[in-house]
Amino acid sequence: MRFDTGFLLLALIALCAPAQAHEVDESYSIARRFAQYGAQYPGITWPAIRPQAGEQILPDRVYKTMGERDLLIDIFRPAHARGVGIVLVHGGAWRSGGRSHFYPLANLLAQRGYTVFIPQYRLSPEAPYPAGAQDIHDAMVWAQDHARDYGVSPDRIALGGASSGGQLASLVAYGDEMFGAGGRPHALIDMDGVLDFTTPEALKYENAARAGSSAAKWLGGSFEQIPDRWREAGAASHVGPHSPPTLIISSGNPRFTAGKDKVLAELARHKIPARWYAFAKAPHDIWFFDPYLTTTADQIAAFLQSLPQR
Repeated sequence: MRFDTGFLLLALIALCAPAQAHEVDESYSIARRFAQYGAQYPGITWPAIRPQAGEQILPDRVYKTMGERDLLIDIFRPAHARGVGIVLVHGGAWRSGGRSHFYPLANLLAQRGYTVFIPQYRLSPEAPYPAGAQDIHDAMVWAQDHARDYGVSPDRIALGGASSGGQLASLVAYGDEMFGAGGRPHALIDMDGVLDFTTPEALKYENAARAGSSAAKWLGGSFEQIPDRWREAGAASHVGPHSPPTLIISSGNPRFTAGKDKVLAELARHKIPARWYAFAKAPHDIWFFDPYLTTTADQIAAFLQSLPQR
């Protein structure tokens, strides 16, 4: 990944090491995905981060401590804030990925006036479900509790995520405090995140090789072994009258947003604003590479701007 921001971002990367050692899976990277996609998507380009004058990048705030283990959150502050925030949850099949994967999108959203919080959370090599979801809930609560420190209204913080991060964000957003009090988001942004693990499309991929799949390793077993947990972990099971306005962005591959028809139907039944945007043909990682990255930022900004102020 290329950074055009000099010392500030180099220091940011250096600060991302955890305080306590734990198993890390580095199999998911921008470099590997770029090599995979290069021939399939002509015109695809590496992300670059170019902060505007007055924009701030604040790394490694501690939002949660468990013994000697700190969980960290990075914050992108815009030069001209709208008073609206968004917590972004990175992807990586519940086992990999990191906060830096969302820096390009966070930078673009900050340039559109949004304050972005990117939390670290426990992945499956360290802790199985529901640990990661609990962490995301706690990151939302932290962001709301500290919102005014960063020029944000506490009741105007959205929750978004990509791939497995989109699944986690959706579960926390629709779960209506199933992981604890507080943390209810102003809106949900799901980028290619599975919404229902039990659909035939989701089971075909997420339950592949049964207990050896990434979802099964995270959930603690295959669908056949623990069907109730697979249902519980699907955000579609929890949509209700208090669910937040929702934007679902798809790369165009239906496997990654399995369950979206059920979710959109339930949101419509409860008269909750919802929008669906799908690329005609794009790589799964639309938050990494242009031209998809900029379009994704534009879609998020337009959706958040369409919502009434509280």
